[in-house]
Amino acid sequence: MTKDECKQAVIEIIADIAPDEDLGNLKHDVRLRDQLQLDSMDFLDIVMELRKRHGIEVPESDYMQLASLDSCAEYLTPKFTALGK
Repeated sequence: MTKDECKQAVIEIIADIAPDEDLGNLKHDVRLRDQLQLDSMDFLDIVMELRKRHGIEVPESDYMQLASLDSCAEYLTPKFTALGK
């Protein structure tokens, strides 16, 4: 999975969790919580969906790696690759 595909996978999860959010103009290098109305429960839902949909475990100590779309791609792309996706 490429970094762009990884970002798209995260956007799809956010779209399901927060369907009222406008995801069309997301800045990839800005914290998601600064751009969207995501609370801590929404963020946990993102982590849970990554595990449920893609089999990716994100330990709590790594949550900060998922702050922006760019950081999500940096952190998650090797995990997707390791799973053969």
